[in-house]
Parts: sequence; C-alpha cells; structure tokens
Amino acid sequence: MRFIDEAVISVKAGDGGNGIVSFRREKFVPKGGPDGGDGGKGGSVYVIADDNTNTLVDFRYTRKFEAKRGENGRSKNCSGRGADDIYLKVPVGTTIVDTDLDVVIGDLTEVGQTVLVAKGGDGGFGNTRFKTSTNQAPRKAILGFPGEAKNLKLELKVVADVGLIGLPNAGKSTFIRQVSSARPKVADYPFTTLVPNLGVVDVGTHQSFVMADIPGLIAGASDGVGLGIRFLKHVARTRRLLHIVDVKPIDGSNPVDNAKIILHELEKFSPELSKLPQILVLNKIDQLDDEIDAVCDGIVKDLGWTGEVFRTSTISGTGVDEIKYHLMSEIEAEQEREVEDGEFAKAQAERFARLEEEVRHNTEIQKEAYRAKRKAEREGLSDDDDDDWNDDDYDVAVEYAPY
Repeated sequence: MRFIDEAVISVKAGDGGNGIVSFRREKFVPKGGPDGGDGGKGGSVYVIADDNTNTLVDFRYTRKFEAKRGENGRSKNCSGRGADDIYLKVPVGTTIVDTDLDVVIGDLTEVGQTVLVAKGGDGGFGNTRFKTSTNQAPRKAILGFPGEAKNLKLELKVVADVGLIGLPNAGKSTFIRQVSSARPKVADYPFTTLVPNLGVVDVGTHQSFVMADIPGLIAGASDGVGLGIRFLKHVARTRRLLHIVDVKPIDGSNPVDNAKIILHELEKFSPELSKLPQILVLNKIDQLDDEIDAVCDGIVKDLGWTGEVFRTSTISGTGVDEIKYHLMSEIEAEQEREVEDGEFAKAQAERFARLEEEVRHNTEIQKEAYRAKRKAEREGLSDDDDDDWNDDDYDVAVEYAPY
C-alpha cells in the first residue's frame, strides 16, 4: 500500500457567530426591552489517532481544513447554534508540528488519543448582555471572535518494538519473513528492500511484538548517499535495535568493517538513536562450515562488542526462535518495569522525547541540504529562486503484514 509519512496542512477553526441587536416587539408590550442573543461558538479542529488509518496520503491531496463558523444570535434571547467540530484521522505514531513556531503540539501514540490543534472562536454577545439600570435599550452587540488558524506538519513514524538494521543484503528481510507474516522481497542483490516492512511477531498466547525491517544503510547514508537516512526516523520509536551482520558477505567485504559502517552512520545521524539497546546478530553461519566459532568470536573481538550476541542462519531458521523469545522476554520486562517504577518510566519518556526531537531535527537538516544541492544543480538552467522541493522525494511505501 502507498504510505505517505509526511504531510503539510493548514487548519482554520470556525469564527464565532455575531451577537445581534434586537428588541422585543409584541402587541400590548410597550418598551419590551433588548432580546438580542449571543452568537454560537465556531467549530474546533482536532486530530485523532485512528487504528484503521495507516497512511497520511489523504493529507497529500487535501491540505486545507476549515471548520464552520457559529450561527449569529437570534431574537427572543436565543443564542446561535454552535458549529460542529471536525476530526482529522491520522495513524497511530503521528507527530503534529506547528511549522510557524517550530513546536511539537502533539504526539499520538495510542488509539483514540486526540489533540486540539485549532480552537473555535467564541460567539459575540447580543445586546441583552449590555442592559443596565441606566441603559434599558442598548444598541450594542459584539462580533464573534475569530477561530485559530495554524500551519501544521504531520510526521508519521511507524510504531515498532524492534528495528532491524544492517547493510543491504545482510539478511534482514529473510529474518522478518522467518518470524512474522511479513513478506518483503528477497534476492541476492543489494537494496532489495526499498521500503520499510512491518511484521507482527507472535511468540505465544497474547504475546507478540512488532518488528520493522528498515532499508539498508550504507557508508555516507547520514550525508544522503544511497537511500539516505530518511527511513531511520522510523526506528525512533523502537525499544531496541537488532543489528544484522553477514558473516560471509557475497562481495568479499569484511564483516567487522560492515558493522562499523552501520554503527558510525547511526552515531553520526543521531547519538541518541545509537544509544538504544542493540543486539548483534551474526547471520548466514550456514556458510561457515566448521569455522563458525572462530569466525564469530573473531568478529565480536575485532568489533569490541560487549553487548548481546546471537548466531543465526535465516535461511535454515537456525537460532531465529531463540532471538524471538529473548526479545519478547526483554520487551515484557521493560514494560513491567515502566508500570512498577515511576522514575524509570519518566526517564524512558524523557529519553524517547529527546530521541524524537533529535531525529526530527536531523532529518530536516538533511532535507535542507538536499534542497540546497538541487537548487545549486539548477542555477545554470533557471534564475527562478523558488524552492522546488518535492515532497514525493521523501515519500515512503511501507508494507504491513497481516496478523
């Protein structure tokens, strides 16, 4: 399915209805006095996380959303009817940024979570409000107040518990095929996976987690080489990273150097992202014959890796279940601690907030660099100073696996 992970929209809440000047006019009721009602409240604009929505594509083609204004007041002290609020449905995992202030005003991480993005204007007062002991027939009313207007950027980051990282053709797609219903394309050439893939990993009864297969990074990705880092933001919400390393690359490259490339690109793009818990997975051990221990131990030693290490063959399935159950255990333990330990939960929330902000900031920096590069390439062809940034350059197609 086509998946747009960014959209820029404008929202306008409805203005409040006007209060009116009116006087009671009835037979046999002389000097009936003022009876002008207040205006109705303008409609507000909300953004709500919807579990049936997986993409921001609707906001790519419709970018302006405006709530209706409230009705004007009526005679006989009747207030005008308030306008209906409008709700914009977005996928879970959407961040809402006020582009004028460059401030995040909402982060929708749960189904049904709602954020008010533009408040409707209050209705104006009718002349009844201004009646006093010295002014029995006021001819004054107040116009409705304007509703808020904002320019917003919607940024979607897929919500996954585990993110798969590694060089192209390291075996990430085969791994996610082994543990979930996801069916990404698999072939013996680099960049087989051009889009992120999500898969639900079922471990047992009521036990599952979501895994994201992120397209391969290469040297220079943090500077825009290859697929760039535009997909890395999709691992910003993960709890841990699974670093897949091919122990015997088909191109004859050094596995240690390959692993260092990924670690370097992560650190360069986002120091906070590189601090996420990582598990090293030495893949394709079926190609090592009797050299498994020597090669794997050598990689760990030369890499200076002090974290957890697993050995697998995603083709045969060797070691895959062990990783799956280990991940489930780690995720559940972390979730339980967040519930029981308030300080830990607070620290986690702060860490993820820093990570979100850093990833968003660094992604924007790369986009600006991309814009500057394109503009420089066009300078000899056109004197147009317009910034022809095309949002489609950063469109993403994410494939979701069925449950």
